[in-house]
Amino acid sequence: MDQSNLDYRNLLNPSIIPKINSLELRARLVVEGFMVGLHKSPYHGFSVEFTQHRPYMQGDSLKDVDWKVYGKTEKFYIKQYEEETNLKSYILLDVSKSMSFSSADSVSKLDYASTLAAALSYLMIKQQDAAGLTLYSNRIVQHLPPKAARPYLQQILKTLSLANPSDTTNTATCLNSVAEKIKRKGLVIIISDLFDDVSSIISALKHFSYNKNEVIVFQILDPMERSFAFGRDAIFRDMETEEEMTTQPFQIQKAYKLAMEEFINTIKRECLNSNIDYNLIDTSAPFDKALLSYIQKRSKLY
Repeated sequence: MDQSNLDYRNLLNPSIIPKINSLELRARLVVEGFMVGLHKSPYHGFSVEFTQHRPYMQGDSLKDVDWKVYGKTEKFYIKQYEEETNLKSYILLDVSKSMSFSSADSVSKLDYASTLAAALSYLMIKQQDAAGLTLYSNRIVQHLPPKAARPYLQQILKTLSLANPSDTTNTATCLNSVAEKIKRKGLVIIISDLFDDVSSIISALKHFSYNKNEVIVFQILDPMERSFAFGRDAIFRDMETEEEMTTQPFQIQKAYKLAMEEFINTIKRECLNSNIDYNLIDTSAPFDKALLSYIQKRSKLY
C-alpha cells in the first residue's frame, strides 16, 4: 500500500484490513488514523506523545498541573508519575472456531479482533504501558504476560498473526483461569463473540471485577449474525461441532432476532450492573469506538 496516498480518515475502516498484509502496519495505521480523528474531537490533546501527562480531571490537585504545558497549549495537563504510566493491561482474545465466521464483503470476526488487539497493544506500549496477550478457545492456547518494552510488541504481533481459529468455546473457564493469575490491579480487555453460556460468562467477568480490575468487553459480531438476512433455503453448519441443520431462514428470522437481542441485552445489562465497560461492535464498524473506549477506561484508573 502506498502510504503517500493514504487518507487517514479511512484507516479505521475494516474494509481496508485485507489489503494490508503486515499486522504491524495494520496496527500502526489504525492507531494513526484514530489519533488524527481524536485530535479533532473533544478529547483533543490526549495523545500517545504525552507519555508523562494526562488531561486534567475534576478533583485533581492543582499542584500537579504542568503550568509550562499550559503556557504553550492553554490546556491543563497533570504530571504523571512512573507508577501511573506503567499500567498493566491484559488482552484476552477468543480464537475458537466460531470467530472465523464472515459474511459476504466482511472481514472475519477473528481478523477484525486480531487487528483491534494489535492496535490496542501498539497504543499501550507506545504509551509506556505494559501489554499482555492471552489466546483462548476451550483452553488457554497461549499466554504472554504484560510487558512494556518496545521489542515485546513484535512478540505480541507475531503471536496474533499466527493465531488460527480452532476448537470449541469455553470462555468462562478460560477467563476464570486468567483471573486467578492476575495479582495486581490492571485493565482487562476481552475480545470475543461471547457465544457461550451467558450466566457462566457473566460470572467469569465479575471475577475480574471482584479483584478490582477495570474490565472492557468487546463483543464482536458479524452483521449477518444479528440480521439473519440469509436466502430462502440454507444449510447451517456449527463451526465448532460441524453439526448441520437445513432450514428456510425467513421462517425463523423473527424468532432468531428476538433470541439474539435477548442474548445481547442480558450481557449488556449484567456488565452495566457490574461496572464493566461493554461494547457491541460488528465487523463493519470502524475501530475508533473500541480505541476510544480504551482511552476513557484507562483515564478512570487514576
